[in-house]
Amino acid sequence: MLVGLNIQDIVLIKRLNLDFGAGLAVMTGETGAGKSILLDSLGLALGNRADSGLLRHGSSQAMVTASFFVPNNHAVHKLLVEQGLDATDELLLRRTVNADGRSRAFINDQPVSASFLRQVGDVLVEIHGQHDDRGLLDARGHRDLLDVFADHDGLLANCAQSYRQWRESQKALNDALNMQEEAQRDEEYLRHAMEELDKLNPQPGEEAELAERRALMQQGEALSEGMSDTLEALSRDGGPDTQLRGAIRRLEKLNASSGLLDELLEALDRAAIEAEEAVFKLQKMHDGLDFDQNELEAIEARLFEIRALARKHSCPPDVLVELKSNLEARLEAIDGGADKIAALRKECSELRGVFEAAVGALTKSRETAATALSEAVNQELPPLKLDKARFKAVLEPLDKDHWQAEGGEKVAFEVSTNPGAPFGPIIKIASGGELSRFILALKVALADKSGARTMIFDEVDRGVGGATASAIGDRLARLAETAQLMVVTHSPQVAARGANHWRIQKSEQDDATVTTVVPLAIDDRREEIARMLSGAFVTDEARAAADSLLRGAA
Repeated sequence: MLVGLNIQDIVLIKRLNLDFGAGLAVMTGETGAGKSILLDSLGLALGNRADSGLLRHGSSQAMVTASFFVPNNHAVHKLLVEQGLDATDELLLRRTVNADGRSRAFINDQPVSASFLRQVGDVLVEIHGQHDDRGLLDARGHRDLLDVFADHDGLLANCAQSYRQWRESQKALNDALNMQEEAQRDEEYLRHAMEELDKLNPQPGEEAELAERRALMQQGEALSEGMSDTLEALSRDGGPDTQLRGAIRRLEKLNASSGLLDELLEALDRAAIEAEEAVFKLQKMHDGLDFDQNELEAIEARLFEIRALARKHSCPPDVLVELKSNLEARLEAIDGGADKIAALRKECSELRGVFEAAVGALTKSRETAATALSEAVNQELPPLKLDKARFKAVLEPLDKDHWQAEGGEKVAFEVSTNPGAPFGPIIKIASGGELSRFILALKVALADKSGARTMIFDEVDRGVGGATASAIGDRLARLAETAQLMVVTHSPQVAARGANHWRIQKSEQDDATVTTVVPLAIDDRREEIARMLSGAFVTDEARAAADSLLRGAA
């Protein structure tokens, strides 16, 4: 629901703040007072095209802010979330326009594109006028409107699901056929490559494991050679411990009488013991090395075979396992593909049948709904002074090859404005003065089943009066029971139906002409409706007639 509108420096509006409520709000005023400026301002906040011509003379920037209250289940929340914006109950749409024509758009003070602002605006508000070419007059949305009227969400969901399942099975069949054709074309190569892979039988991660083991064994080989050379050197002349023992014996003879060499002999004895232990440990380490030349050669041969085959197939070694699996699948397409394709053909045919049945059920429901909607709209036309006009919702069957998840037909709303005249699209057949009334009839027929919850009708009563204007007012009041309505009107019968009434007027302020909007209390409403009835000079008779209209509306 639109709850507020703030306008700054738009054409004749210097600064204007409006608060809106539920129900039917009417706006009246003399021709040229600025009603279109008000709608253009709101349209700007809703994402319509910006134009520097909208700026008030002498201003460098114009700004319009529209505030809305939207319940949690409103469709606008999905749009906001998809755009990465917070979905809140209070929504502010703001648009600025500079003198050079550049504009900026904001939602809850977050910058957005003008096109996205337009998307959000279209979900929040419907604006209908005699030149309206969107909304109910846009044939692209007629099927959706009919589906909402029919209230057959289950049939729509079933049709969409069966379509997806059929298309998925069709894709699986096409993929199998393509694989079989490709495999048959490359069969000789596939079998040779598969024979090589079968023979080698590479395992996941095997190349990395072999490379690591090879590196460790190469390190072991180098250590073994170095230790062997060291042991050989240490074993010469009996080894270091033997040589030290011989030296000790010779020195002991020299030290027998003096004792001067006692400390040296003790050091040499320790050295001999440690040398013996060192040689023993080195020998033990050498004997314990995990190195086998034959095993290293076998590992290297396996590693080189895997790498060579990977180079042949231009892929990393680890991909050979996946390649083998792919080749098996392609060969399976040759050897056992016929049975698989036959099964897929059968499944695809069965799912196509399910989809066609779902389309048939949806079409039948749409046909019933189209008849009911046509009857409902046609009942509304005579009171709206369209008694010679006829409306029908037309189902245009599509070729089966063009059936989609949404069903097997297009839908168009068509009218004939004179007996015997051919039916055609509303936008082409109806005159400017008739369009708004056709829209009103459609909205009444659709009632609470479609559209935004805020609707604006611009001079829906153009060119009519008396009973027809009264009928228009009655239908607008009925619509306002389930939606927020704002109506720009020249009809006193319509104005009297409003729960809220604003008068749009021009005045002089600081030597400039400005447009203002004045909320009317009951006495002011009486005077305004009397003016609409009698013209410039309000008579007592006009005031009495205004009282009668207000009492009738109440």
